[in-house]
Amino acid sequence: MTIEYRKAVSEDAEMLVNIYNASFYSDHIRYGACPGYGKTTEMMKASIKEQPKYIILCDNKPVGCISCKRLEMGVYELSCLCIVPEYQGKGLGTQAVRFIKTLYEDWKKITLVTPLDKKENVKFYTEKCGFHIVSIEKGGNVELARFVTER
Repeated sequence: MTIEYRKAVSEDAEMLVNIYNASFYSDHIRYGACPGYGKTTEMMKASIKEQPKYIILCDNKPVGCISCKRLEMGVYELSCLCIVPEYQGKGLGTQAVRFIKTLYEDWKKITLVTPLDKKENVKFYTEKCGFHIVSIEKGGNVELARFVTER
């Protein structure tokens, strides 16, 4: 299994919409809404321009995406990590977080949010990626855990 990352360009928007929809469908059903689900191609094109997105390729097949934005010097927010369901649980997410940590060499702190009741996400970020929960926030009708990792 060969894992590679390619920076997304505007022409990747439709493919990314399909990856996001496949990855976030269960959250959309579970919560009634999900910010990663249901984007239009135009919305995705604008999002690609707004912040870098990296397509996760497994044996040259696009199977996920990771994006991270700089909040301030040395502080980043992991704004999206998604892997299509049939490729989850194979280590791609863990490798993608490592990729971000090498891509942004100046990072001192990385933060993210994910639904608190998604135990698989909480376990993934704490046990596989070295994050810890620092606060609980409200996102619409969903309790979100704020995670941080620091070096």
